[in-house]
Amino acid sequence: MGGYPETAPHDHGMLDVGDGNRIHWQTCGNPRGKPAVVLHGGPGSGCDAGFLRYFDPAAYRVVLLDQRGCGRSTPHASAHDTDMSVNTTAHLLSDLERVRAHLGIERWLVWGVSWGSVLGLRYAQTHPGVVSELVLSGVATGSNPEVALLTRGLGTFFPEAFERFLAPLSADERDGNLARAYNRLLESPDPAVRASAARAWTDWETATVPAPPRSIARYEDPAFRLGFARTVTHYWGNDHFLGDGNDEGVVLRDAHLLAGIPGTLVQGSLDFGNLLGTVWRLHHAWPGSRLTVVGGAGHNASAAGMLDALVAATDAYASR
Repeated sequence: MGGYPETAPHDHGMLDVGDGNRIHWQTCGNPRGKPAVVLHGGPGSGCDAGFLRYFDPAAYRVVLLDQRGCGRSTPHASAHDTDMSVNTTAHLLSDLERVRAHLGIERWLVWGVSWGSVLGLRYAQTHPGVVSELVLSGVATGSNPEVALLTRGLGTFFPEAFERFLAPLSADERDGNLARAYNRLLESPDPAVRASAARAWTDWETATVPAPPRSIARYEDPAFRLGFARTVTHYWGNDHFLGDGNDEGVVLRDAHLLAGIPGTLVQGSLDFGNLLGTVWRLHHAWPGSRLTVVGGAGHNASAAGMLDALVAATDAYASR
């Protein structure tokens, strides 16, 4: 693969952010470099050293962190007694501020992929003074139509997989919010029901969102599978905890608040999220943003062309 080498962290720790949660963080690259924070997808995917390929280690001080309930942060969402009521977008935004303050960072570049782009956009809208730039891929805004597309709309394109996806649900649930229905199964007191639902959810994701082997392999880990599915459905079934739940969504509605923050959007031309035109609408509503569409790529930030475009973006911002 291209990009920069993965480097070992020069510092790491567990930060108590309240509510019984501790966030795992690490810093890599140049300790005196330009600060940047990586926001992983999911919600619930966790962070790994692969994200370092997008940053020049001589130029950046890169902060990798696992959001609440995933990766090496504790408690993990795969544990049935983990309290998910304190895992919301507002909590994650607060966690970012706690980590930033803990590390003594005044401003940082925010790099986000998929769900991380939603979180990064909302963070910049609510904390504009601490975001120097945004670099986002697999762009989403957390709106209800996006969730409906990924859970129901793609059933037209993948009818066999969709039939299997609907199988665990009741007839009434099949007509409603599918993420919410799956979250009910993933909160079941019966571990067998939870395990079966997690497998069905990740099978649907594997069928509809092409990903590199390293990402797909995670779904063979029962703890990852359960924590990931539980967290995604928790967010998707509750309007991503973004507020009013209208069709446009608050992130796109508030795109004007990003004025003055330079940003680069890197999107695969075959990303299914493009069916709603979200990234184009965001780009045109965000003064100063740049949009790069990579032909032949999907939702995978490490795909050919995507990696190069994202590295070009961080390289361009390195000296700002």
